[in-house]
Formats: sequence, C-alpha cells, structure tokens
Amino acid sequence: MKLNAIQTNITFGTNILDIEVPEHLTRKFRTGLSFVDGAMGGQGFTPSSVTLFTGTPGAGKTTLMLTLADAATKQGATVLFNTAEESLYQTAMTAKRLKLKHGFRAGNSANVTEILDNAREMMKASTSDQFILIVDSLQCLDDGMYKSGKITSNTAIRCLEQITDFCKETGAIGLVINQVNKSGKMAGSNKLKHMIDAHMHLSVEEKDEDFKGCRILETQKNRFGGCGHMFYLALRKTGFREVAKIEEF
Repeated sequence: MKLNAIQTNITFGTNILDIEVPEHLTRKFRTGLSFVDGAMGGQGFTPSSVTLFTGTPGAGKTTLMLTLADAATKQGATVLFNTAEESLYQTAMTAKRLKLKHGFRAGNSANVTEILDNAREMMKASTSDQFILIVDSLQCLDDGMYKSGKITSNTAIRCLEQITDFCKETGAIGLVINQVNKSGKMAGSNKLKHMIDAHMHLSVEEKDEDFKGCRILETQKNRFGGCGHMFYLALRKTGFREVAKIEEF
C-alpha cells in the first residue's frame, strides 16, 4: 500500500470544484459486521476518517473492536490493533476466547508517535486496499511532551490530532476507543467531539425489561453519512449477537 499525500499536493486557494478526489477515498469500507455497518448508515467507514468509539464500563468496547478487527481482515483490510490498556497476552487470550478466525497485527505501545511510525511501516509493506488502525484507548496514550510521563487533559487532544493527521494523510481508517465519565458522557475535552468524523457509542440497557442487559450500539455522529439504525446486541462468551434493530431515528 502506498502512502497517499492526500492534501499536500493541493495548492491553497484552489477552486473546490477543480480538486479531483482519489477514487479509493470515495469507496466506503464495510467491515462485514452487519450491526456495525448498519449503525454507520449501512455503508461502513469512510477512508481517511477517524471514529471515536465510547462505551460504559463493562459494555464490551474492546470485545467489539477485536471482533471488528477480525471481520475487517476477512474483508481484505490490513488491521493494526494497538492496546495500551492490556498486555498482548491478555488481548490474545480474549481473541482466542472469542474464537476469532482470521487474526490481525497487534501492538502494545502507549506512545502515539511509536504507534504511527509502526503503522506507516505496515502500510508500506501491505498489498491490501485499506488500512485500519484501532487504538485502545485514547486515555492511555502519551505524546512524549513531558519527560516525566505526565499526562494532562490536553494529552488526549494532541494524541488524537496526530492520529487524525495520519489518517487524513494516508487514507487509513482510524478507530479510537475513548472512555466515558461518571455521568456517561464522553471523557475529556469537548474539543474531541469536533475533531472526529464519527462517534459510535455502546451502552447497557437498564430500563426496558424486554432488552434489559443487552448492549445498545448507536452512531451519534457521522460526518460522511447518516447515523443509520440502533442495534440491541447480546454479549455472549464468544462475542456479540444481534437481538433487534431499531429503524432510523
């Protein structure tokens, strides 16, 4: 896969109608998981975009991203799953418990520069048409600004900026797990919401007796399409199973 300098070769002030969009950037990538693609308007993810994936504690964020990584590999993508929260042994045990079939590249770095450097090397060696970077999670990343390893509220912003720049420059799809605060809202600065292209959220149904305990998957923002459907999912030992789909809301 060649790195695509998508923006660097466009002169500032160029007429917007004179800009030719590379054909591969217009093809959305379907993961093969119907409930994920459906939540994203039925079309999947847009190349060069970044999606922030939030969820309440214990909802299954990492499980869903591991399942997505395996499914996307089956669809022909090259996937790098970087875990900064768990060891690679822990991630491998989860992958085997989920009975994943195809596998994908894995990393275990908390330094965003190191992650992106490794991603670039993987892209250069890849022959697939789509590269996907999954990061678990944003709160665990460091950009090396402070030698002491100090992480501030702005660290997440700087790290997400670097991931966003990487995706826009290369055409990669970025999926970044982000935590929520005690009130259930996205953790960190409100600026994060404006930096991303899409926002998916996974929560646990607690009120509706018919679906109590099910996970609710919904897209709360999608810059490149509709938010699609809301899905009720059952979380089993081997992963998620679709229980119900709520029409567009």
